[in-house]
Amino acid sequence: MSKGPRDKQTTIEDVVASLEDGMTIGIGGWGPRRKPMALVRAIYRSDLTDLTIVSWGGADVGLLARAGKIRRLVYAFVSLDTVPLEPNFQRARQQGTIPEVVELDEGMFQTGLRAAAQRLPFLPVRAGLGSDVLVNQPWIETVTSPYDEGFGHEELVAVPALRLDVALVHLNRADAHGNATYLGPDPYFDDLFAMAAERTYLSVEQVVDTAGLTVDTPVQRLLLSRMLVTGVVETPHGAHFTDCRPDYARDERFQKAYAAAAGGSDEEWQAFHDRFLAGDEAAYQAAVAAYGEES
Repeated sequence: MSKGPRDKQTTIEDVVASLEDGMTIGIGGWGPRRKPMALVRAIYRSDLTDLTIVSWGGADVGLLARAGKIRRLVYAFVSLDTVPLEPNFQRARQQGTIPEVVELDEGMFQTGLRAAAQRLPFLPVRAGLGSDVLVNQPWIETVTSPYDEGFGHEELVAVPALRLDVALVHLNRADAHGNATYLGPDPYFDDLFAMAAERTYLSVEQVVDTAGLTVDTPVQRLLLSRMLVTGVVETPHGAHFTDCRPDYARDERFQKAYAAAAGGSDEEWQAFHDRFLAGDEAAYQAAVAAYGEES
């Protein structure tokens, strides 16, 4: 069956095949919430390397760090919430296997995405002033405001734009053209990732007819316009094991198993990898379903 005009549906495999070594990839979601994990797992299995990853990090950063994919990491935190520090990320930091890390204040991180979204080289912000962010990242400059609007000619942080070659985000529903909606409590900053990127690949729980995007859904939950989206992949449970409400909550039992393997011996991680990560996405979902049936 041929695709209609502006039909942007694609596959996980084709998305990863379009990526190249050395790219800067922004990953949407927030810690253990609505991460595009099916796409991340495909990168984990791929031969891609030397990547710059930009993320409010969770298991996405952990998996790619464990696989040695990351040359440079730009992040505000890397957490699984109930596991405060993502264990694969912790291991990578302790062993020094990520060559370059840029840890930003959350306000600075958001400002960097906004600058890229507006195609500006930087944006000024107060966040980060007086903190060790500027000590640890001495290349980040400050600027003096040319205006005196009751604050004086104050010094501000000049946050550089976080320009992305590609953004990967996961939402609840989309049409074939790339219009997409979130149904959970928070849009996070997926729209900023998309606007900051040259290309955006969107994974969703379900592709629906355009009219179906607003059935029982407020129009203001339409987060992405098709103008921002390069490709759409229908991936049921594609955010697992992160939270993707209302479709499903975080799989806390599986997350504990992941964290235990990541923080354990090399043999324990290899066993986890062999069971859940060695095959394609269908094999992963089948293994997860079998795991869920265990008492």
